[in-house]
Formats: sequence, structure tokens, C-alpha cells
Amino acid sequence: MAQIVCLWVSAEDRARLEAIVADRNRAQKHVARARIILHSADRLNVAEVAKRVGVGRPAVWRWQRRFALAGVDSLLCDATRKPGKPRLDDAIVRRVVALTCTEPPGEVTHWTGRAMAKMVAISLRSVQRIWAGHDLQPHRIRTFKRSSDPDFAAKLEAIVGLYLDPPAHSLVLSLDEKSQIQALDRTQPGLPLKPGKAGTMTHDYKRHGTTTLFAALNVLDGTVVGRCMARHRHQEFLRFLNAIERAVPAGKVIHVILDNYAAHKHPKVLAWLARHPRWTFHFTPTSGSWLNAVETFFSALTRRRLKRSAFRSIVELQAAINRYLAEHNRAPQPFVWTKRAEQILAKLNHLNAPVH
Repeated sequence: MAQIVCLWVSAEDRARLEAIVADRNRAQKHVARARIILHSADRLNVAEVAKRVGVGRPAVWRWQRRFALAGVDSLLCDATRKPGKPRLDDAIVRRVVALTCTEPPGEVTHWTGRAMAKMVAISLRSVQRIWAGHDLQPHRIRTFKRSSDPDFAAKLEAIVGLYLDPPAHSLVLSLDEKSQIQALDRTQPGLPLKPGKAGTMTHDYKRHGTTTLFAALNVLDGTVVGRCMARHRHQEFLRFLNAIERAVPAGKVIHVILDNYAAHKHPKVLAWLARHPRWTFHFTPTSGSWLNAVETFFSALTRRRLKRSAFRSIVELQAAINRYLAEHNRAPQPFVWTKRAEQILAKLNHLNAPVH
């Protein structure tokens, strides 16, 4: 049975309510409340009032009750609400931050939100807010490896010097090889990205062989010379050097930054270097591949072309790599190194300092 709430509305109140409904500058929530009272005064049942105004029945009951208690003025203001949860005491915040930066009790490896909440007797959400506000992420850890090269400082200064102030009339190349690039094909097609759903890719795959990309990044203009080869021995390395030698105009001095891979120091490579005096090799320190600028190119190649792709053969893989090289070289960006050698050494010395 339809429920009818009888409201008596005086002529003065009706005039005010009709004026509210007719006022085009009035807030829509005020207009809706006035319409609820007018329809209720016309003896429409609650369901019909809710339907005509476009609200739920609880809203109809709420504003009928408010009007009956306080009149038209009660429709034009919202009831005050209880304030939110009080701000956490600064002492609690300092304690959470201090505890997070210490080892947790027992044999656990790091603090969790629930463990911290239990220890300090606050909510999990409060712990999460404190961690976010102080940029604390106890679940994460960054790995590092220090170089044991006794000539680390000298090699660092030489390479950074080439980046920041390359010699005149010379070419500075950052050279390396990305080996064992696999031609992987998925066992079945994945599903595309959709709103609310990530794209899918099968976890298992089929192998169709590997290739090695030899690449040399021109630090001055950002172009990359690349060759795909089946293996990465000193023979392939020499072939790549000869290709660069033919491409670089005579008279240009060539400085090459490269790592300590055995093929780079093979006796035949060193003999080739002796026959080509315009070439100079600058080896990165041991465990110092981050100094080799071409690694940034390899990283971009992996993320943007290789990681999510499927290749049914080595030929397809090499063609994709060559297309990426061509696209990169159509709009190259010069490599910009920002840190001076003394800044890097100062930071490393600070990290090596004992912790008290």
C-alpha cells in the first residue's frame, strides 16, 4: 500500500516554495527539496514524490521531517556533520617514523603496515598515511655493487671528461653489445587492453633462437650504429669495428667507451687497435657499466620494442631491431651527462663513510 505523509503548508510557505522552484539561479538541491514539500502537500504518496523529483524515498522522508520541524528555512541549509577523525599526535608520528627506520623485533626482515599498527596501537590506514607523508617504503630495497677496480677514479674521470668536454675534431662512441636477445613467440594470442582491464600475454612461450646486437652510440648527436650478428666473439666485434672504421671520415679521432668483456681485450683486437692509431679505447671500471651511455639505448629498445613483442623467427627479430634503429636515428637526441667526476666521487666517498 502506498504511503502518504500529510503536510500542511501555509499560503506564505507555499509562495516561498514556489519562488524557490521558479528561481533559475537557485541551487538544484534547494529546488528538489522545495518540490518534495509541494508534492507532499498535494497529497501524493511517497513513491510518487520520489519518482517525480528523482530522489530516493529516504530523501523524501528526511525533508518532510525537516520541514515539519523547522519550516522552509530548514530546506536551505544542510545539517552540520561530525568532524572527521582527530589528527594524530605528533609524538605518535615521530615514533612511527623512528621505528620504521629501525630493525623490527624478531627475525622478520622489514616492517609491515599491520605490524607497525599493532606496535603503536593505531589503525593500518594511519600507518599508511604516515609512511606516504614521509616517503617511507619499508617493503622496498635497492641493490648496489661497489667497484673493486683500483683505477676506478682515473677511469671515471676520463670517461666523464669525454661526456662533458669531448675533444675537438673527434668522435666519442659508447659501444657495447646486447647479447642473447631471444626471438620468443607466445603459445597463443593475448587479449588487448580495455578500460578497467590490463592486456594479457601468455606466460609460456616458444623459443626461435637468439641474436646479438652490437651498437655504438654517438654521444655528440645521439645517433646509433647497430649490427645484428649470430654470436658475440672477438671475430664479430672486429667486424663491427671495421664497419665503423669505414663509415667515419678519415682524420677523425675516435674515442670508444666500452666495458671489460673479454672479447674487447682479445689479442687480435689489441693488434687491430695498434694498426689503427686514431682509435682509443676507454674501459669502464669493473662493475661500472652505468658509465656506458649506450646502456640507456638498450634499455629503451627492450621496453619499447622487445619486451611485449612476439617473434616467430630470428629474421623477424632482427627486422624489428633494425626498424627501431632507423626510427631512433630519424630523430636522435644528444646524450647529456650532468654529473662531474668529483661530484660522483664525493657521493661514493660519503656512502663509504662508516655509519655511527
